[in-house]
Amino acid sequence: MTKRDPVFPADRHALYEKHAYSAAIRSGDMLFVSGQVGSRSDGSPEPDFRTQVRQAFANLDAVLKAAGCTFDDIVDVTTFHTDPENQFPAVMDAKGEAFPQAPYPSWTAVGVNWLAGFDFEIKVIARIPTTA
Repeated sequence: MTKRDPVFPADRHALYEKHAYSAAIRSGDMLFVSGQVGSRSDGSPEPDFRTQVRQAFANLDAVLKAAGCTFDDIVDVTTFHTDPENQFPAVMDAKGEAFPQAPYPSWTAVGVNWLAGFDFEIKVIARIPTTA
C-alpha cells in the first residue's frame, strides 16, 4: 500500500487537527486539496461573507504554495455554498481575481445547508509542475 503524502501550509490552522484531515495529498503529479474555508488561524470563521471567501482563497493559495503549485496549476474546482443565489457576486469577484483569464479550470458549485459554521468552501485538484 502506498502511504499518503500529505501537504500542509506553513501556517496551518487549527481545523486540520480538530477534524483530523490533511490540507492536501500529493499523488504522483496530482495534488488533491481538501476543502478550504475562510478560517482564521484558530479555526474560527471570518464573520463577513466577502472576507470569508477571500480568506478561503488565501488558505487555498497557502496550500498550493506548500506543494509548489499556483492557481494556474488547478484543473478542477468544487465550491460549496450555503446561500448560492445571494453569495454568487462575492464568490465571482474572488474567482475573477484567482482566475483572471481563460483557460479556466472546470468548476462545479454545490448548494449545501451546513459547512460546520462556515458559508463557503473550495476544494481543488491541481497538477504539480515538474519543477516543484
